[in-house]
Amino acid sequence: YLIIPQLMGYLKSFFTFSWDIIKVAVIALVLAGLVRYFLVQPFFVEGASMEPNFLDGHYLLIDEVSYYFKEIKRGEVIVFHYPLDTSKYYIKRVIGIPGETIEIKKGKVVIYNDDNPEGLFIDESYLLGEVITTGDTKKRLARNEFFVLGDNRLASSDSRQWGTLPRSNIVGRVWVRAWPINQAAVFGY
Repeated sequence: YLIIPQLMGYLKSFFTFSWDIIKVAVIALVLAGLVRYFLVQPFFVEGASMEPNFLDGHYLLIDEVSYYFKEIKRGEVIVFHYPLDTSKYYIKRVIGIPGETIEIKKGKVVIYNDDNPEGLFIDESYLLGEVITTGDTKKRLARNEFFVLGDNRLASSDSRQWGTLPRSNIVGRVWVRAWPINQAAVFGY
């Protein structure tokens, strides 16, 4: 007769322990889902448009939150929905920000803004060697428009071909390069 109450106690402890494990697992899955869909998104680089800084197959984590609290800055690398087919994701570098005029001349990018009404050739030290930016473009950016270019200017489909990037298409900024491990990096901008 003593075995049944003792067995019931073990079963009760087992079910209590199991229920606790299930609750922890559900909470962890919900939190992971919230982080994945609202804070950080994984992204694989496809193509050569951002070489030599981001190569085909690199695994990146995209920060989807910071742009709610701070402005997008020139030089940041972003992921966005391609304006001509929003089902596709692109990765490019921000060159021009709202209110500026962008001009490509003599193989260089010139920025005209309130601080530089005569124009400023931007420093693009992230480019490999003497990269020439082809195209003959002059574009004034509206309030919510950006001008983006790939780092590999000769192999990039960017604002030179399809125009400006609306703010609403931007998913987030590149935050972490997680793969390959030997090239892992955190980008603070």
